[in-house]
Amino acid sequence: MIHIPRLSTFSIVAYDPLAQEWGVATQSKFLAVGAVVPWVQAGAGAVATQSYANVSYGPEGLKLMAKGLSASEALERLVAGDEERARRQVGLVDAQGRAATFTGDGCHEWAGGLTGEHYAVQGNILVSGATVEALARAFEDTPGELADRLVAALAAGQSAGGDRRGQQSAAVLVARHQGGYGGYTDRYLDLRVDDDPAPIDRLKALVELHHLFFKPPAPGEMVAIEGEVARETQRILQWAGYYDGPLTGAYDAPTRQALSNLIGNENFEERFDEPGGRISEQVLDVLRKKFAPA
Repeated sequence: MIHIPRLSTFSIVAYDPLAQEWGVATQSKFLAVGAVVPWVQAGAGAVATQSYANVSYGPEGLKLMAKGLSASEALERLVAGDEERARRQVGLVDAQGRAATFTGDGCHEWAGGLTGEHYAVQGNILVSGATVEALARAFEDTPGELADRLVAALAAGQSAGGDRRGQQSAAVLVARHQGGYGGYTDRYLDLRVDDDPAPIDRLKALVELHHLFFKPPAPGEMVAIEGEVARETQRILQWAGYYDGPLTGAYDAPTRQALSNLIGNENFEERFDEPGGRISEQVLDVLRKKFAPA
């Protein structure tokens, strides 16, 4: 007899019409859930496949929705051709944000799902249905970008009971057109916690780090490197060992080169305008704390 692991988990698939983003977030008592459950394609939709997961639902579902099928139509095609559909659970959201969810009658209790405007939530082997209800409410009530709302939904689902076997891994995957690093791919955010006693908390911290490194600066966040800001920048560069010149308060060539080297090593290029002589106040605060003498 072949043993197929039960992928007990809860998840949310969702669409942000303003940002034109599609995403999935998931948590499970299962190692590296992010390698199995979430599938996303910008302009097509998102799929979460779980409970004795048929991983082909991910790419096949995206392919069907990329051809113009709705989430419900793609779901019907997926389960119709699967002899083990009674044990499957899947959620989909399509290019227009239409959502669908399916829970086979062979899934382990508690198991079920809900759909709302631009999202679907689902889970199996849960403490109760309160988990998926909490996922839905938190997604609807949380402001901010899609990744923040997805992870907030996971946290709410866990607080409401979550997977009755416990926690192990969590993941969030978001795509938008040319949203990846440098604009070369659509994979805007792809973060995973593969094995941790509190994976959702760790995932939230990773999303915040992603914002720090890659989110475009907010209006008013960038400050000119001149005067006292330039002197403080030079002081930070001295602390970090990148600059041994005087504290002139000028964004001169040695200061510019030293700061460019530090920014490159710390991976803050998205928050630094080298030719314009401007830097994110948030990044400056991080550098202050990291390199200040003990």
